[in-house]
Amino acid sequence: MDAFWRRGYRATSTRDLSESTGIGPSSLYNTFGDKRQLYLRALRQYFDTRTAAQTAALRAAGSPRARIRELMADAVDLDLAPAGGGPAGCFSINALIGMGHSDPDIDAELARHFGAVEEALHETVAEGQAVGEFARDGYPVVLARRVMSTYYGLRVLVRIHREREALLDVVDSALDALGPAAAR
Repeated sequence: MDAFWRRGYRATSTRDLSESTGIGPSSLYNTFGDKRQLYLRALRQYFDTRTAAQTAALRAAGSPRARIRELMADAVDLDLAPAGGGPAGCFSINALIGMGHSDPDIDAELARHFGAVEEALHETVAEGQAVGEFARDGYPVVLARRVMSTYYGLRVLVRIHREREALLDVVDSALDALGPAAAR
């Protein structure tokens, strides 16, 4: 997954994949099929790990506002300093920018990623409205999409704008746009 995440589909060579996996080129393709199949497998692995962690964080116990803020702040921190020297940014976004609309299977996999996050955000915003943390005058799905746009926008912006506090101002502004909390 890291080779594709760092370089993108088109720039990742068979040699890169062999070095990343520790498997020789012929064994690599005998085991996983072609490069496209390996890429789809990497996207599925990302969904099972990173996307699942994002949706789990949104569905955890606690304040809906705090859960959304934590999701976004954690993404900023991870993208500013990737754990263990891993790749920065969001593999799903990288894949969408690099491969979007070029392959129906990749599009379907990416739709699954973004759809899962949108669904979890929708649930969290609706919960926030129900408990009075967010204004009740907006459709939860529309508000969730606004938050999702900010979240993914931050994941791109952090590549060029490296000031953590400025990025967290964007996070707080997005949360403030959801309306006043009952008590903050």
